[in-house]
Amino acid sequence: MSEYKPPFHMTDRITNLVAEISEQIGRITVLSHGNLNPRLRKENRIRTIHSSLAIEHNSLSLEQVTAILNGQRILGDPNEIREVQNAYETYEMLLMLNPASVKDLLRAHKQMMNGLIPENGRFRSKGVGVFDGDVVVHMAPPAEFVSGQIQDLFDWYQASEMHPLVKSAIFHYEFEFIHPFEDGNGRMGRLWHSLLLGTWKELFFWLPIEELIRTRQKEYYDALGKADKEADSSEFVRFMLEVILDTLRQTVVVGEAENAGTSPVSASIQRLLDAIGGETLSAVEIMERLNMTHRPTFRKNYLNPALNAGVIEMTIPDKPNSRNQKYRRK
Repeated sequence: MSEYKPPFHMTDRITNLVAEISEQIGRITVLSHGNLNPRLRKENRIRTIHSSLAIEHNSLSLEQVTAILNGQRILGDPNEIREVQNAYETYEMLLMLNPASVKDLLRAHKQMMNGLIPENGRFRSKGVGVFDGDVVVHMAPPAEFVSGQIQDLFDWYQASEMHPLVKSAIFHYEFEFIHPFEDGNGRMGRLWHSLLLGTWKELFFWLPIEELIRTRQKEYYDALGKADKEADSSEFVRFMLEVILDTLRQTVVVGEAENAGTSPVSASIQRLLDAIGGETLSAVEIMERLNMTHRPTFRKNYLNPALNAGVIEMTIPDKPNSRNQKYRRK
């Protein structure tokens, strides 16, 4: 039996994130009666495909990706259109893939990269490096070790008694470190992460986690780089758990509010309202209460949606960018 053990240490932050994510899963499960709305599933799947490919520099817009998957013809790079079609077919396989099977990993890669690279469905036969411009930021292990390292990683995952949220993120990092394929490593690592989580809780088959990774793409690569430098995946695990938590908070559970004749309020807006309470606060103060540090994510997913929904207001509405700007509930 392999003694493979990925370098990782548990932190208080990671422990707290696991607890918060579990609470959000419980909330969504109760409100959705254990089953996400079919329309939401389809929309999320399209957003997942668009975002995962955009991270890999596919330039097609969400509208173009939607059109392709609805069978419409668009003007665009044939390879980029092929990437969308391949990714859709691969994600459609997700429920039929065995997360413990290396053979299924190769089968999924064959579909994901079909017609795009010669070595689709096979581990790479050459050495590879990850570059930032002309600078090598990561040199992957030699090709002859890839098959054994991937098998060791799969065996470790099945034997580990760590929480699935933690060990799936470790798997994601180790997969990217091994870099087992000629191309498609990023999209396959994210796909398999979703498969591992979905096998634990079905909800994760339909969450567009990749969309939030795309909005925080620099942080994603920085976390991978820091884990490489420190030979410890903890920083990457923390980042991925924060992305998962934010994705869950933004998940709108439709049905309950519609039946009551009101518009559904997203979990992120409700959380912002709870943070403000009856007070008048600055953006920085609200972010502190939400335990957030990334201002663009806060504005895009919390503050702006709440303003657009008309549930909060500015204290200086005629000067929205004022340094003295504060916000309160209406």
